[in-house]
Amino acid sequence: MSSISPAAAEAPLVLTIDVGTSAVRALLYDRLGRSLEGAEQRAAYEVRTAADGSVDVDAEELLAAVETSIDGLLAQVGPLASQIGAAGTCTFWHNVIGIDAQGKPLTPILTWADTRAASTAARLRQKWDERRYHARTGCPLHPSYLPAKLTWLHDSQPAVFAKVRRWMSFGEFLYYHLFGEAICSVSMASGTGLMNKDTCTWDEEVLASVPLGEGILSPIGDLDQPQRGLRPAYASRWPALANLPWLPAVGDGASSNIGGGCVSPHRITLMVGTSGAMRVVWEARQVMVPFGLWCYHVDCRRLLIGGALSNGGNLISWLRGMFKLEDAEALEEQVAAMEPDAHGLTVLPFLAGERAMGWIGEARAALVGLSLATQPAEVVRAGMEAVAYRFALIYRALNTILPADDTREIIASGNAVLHSPTWMQIMADVLGKPVTAVTGVEASSRGVALLALESLGVLRSLEEVPLALGPTYHPDSIRHERYVRGIERQNRLYDLLIKTGAGTALAE
Repeated sequence: MSSISPAAAEAPLVLTIDVGTSAVRALLYDRLGRSLEGAEQRAAYEVRTAADGSVDVDAEELLAAVETSIDGLLAQVGPLASQIGAAGTCTFWHNVIGIDAQGKPLTPILTWADTRAASTAARLRQKWDERRYHARTGCPLHPSYLPAKLTWLHDSQPAVFAKVRRWMSFGEFLYYHLFGEAICSVSMASGTGLMNKDTCTWDEEVLASVPLGEGILSPIGDLDQPQRGLRPAYASRWPALANLPWLPAVGDGASSNIGGGCVSPHRITLMVGTSGAMRVVWEARQVMVPFGLWCYHVDCRRLLIGGALSNGGNLISWLRGMFKLEDAEALEEQVAAMEPDAHGLTVLPFLAGERAMGWIGEARAALVGLSLATQPAEVVRAGMEAVAYRFALIYRALNTILPADDTREIIASGNAVLHSPTWMQIMADVLGKPVTAVTGVEASSRGVALLALESLGVLRSLEEVPLALGPTYHPDSIRHERYVRGIERQNRLYDLLIKTGAGTALAE
């Protein structure tokens, strides 16, 4: 759905803060979920990486980026700010920061991609019943989640750990500064690995196994518990926002599904940005989730089930950089001209470790089958196919629990895949199902706006909101059969290099 002019917007408006993996965006939406032209501000920030597996962010820098984006948006829209009726935030899942009694950060924000806790996660797998843990929390034991992260911090940085008075996500840290206190939304809590997925409360059994004290986590709240009343410094800085309801921050995966129109089991989201995910929203009290998938929440009544890949567009960007393939248009043409799986290559795309389906955080990438005749574009094509193979495994697992539905759609989002028609066709051929592009929306920020409008009572049902869809890519049966064999070949290499290797490491 394209943007509309401010003159055509219908009140109330919603301010959204989308904290992505490299930038913050502040946008305005109207009561029909339409973004306003000329009402967007972006502020970049640095994600720091190092060879030891650290992937973190300076909390004060990210807070300043949010403030800058809001400052710029309010200045941009002028008197239109008086029509804002609510505000909401989405942030990347599985992040954590420790603060002191004054709210000052004692640690950087550890992101989902930080793999320094990989060996700790492996030890927890030996000590805990992972299947039972997964059934309680909806999460596997993996360095992305807080049991491994917090245990690793406790063991590796005991002096810092002892000073922490609250562990929280960045969304909570932001609201702590804005309001003086914060709650952790059901959505964000569901991605920690510390929440009981069926009761939407911190899981006492899990907490007892992690080195945490009492009251060191924020209370859990739902989207019907907005915060109001900005602290004086912010109220004077943003008077139009001072007394509005601010929805607790939600996970960007949940908001992306909502904003992309995938609000029921009739539509599955396939997202490829920096990373990747396949997700489905399901309104249910309890679901038995296959091991290998996760189960998070949009809110207490809506589950979000799926799998995530740590390697998506970042793999292709890395390959382009390694081979110095600067002309994206020329590369797309070369890759498109190739026959499916005809390069003789098998790729394990785990540059940033593995999440779904095996969840081996210490896994690393492999490229097998190189010859003197191999061309850089062939490696890129093999990388695209390799990522699609991982999605096929997630899709197979989802099909074991979803209700039978011949009309179910797969909706693609994320700049990495939407900007490559070739990759879109590869996805359709690998899955053996049509894949439709969503167009004209920033799915994560739009999802926040729709959730806020629903919370205000402006929207009766999210399913009533129209969505602009782009082209549909239909699978070819012959290409699909080739890719089925490619998946089997990748699985054999995975078992040999990753699964067996992880088992040997655990045994040692």
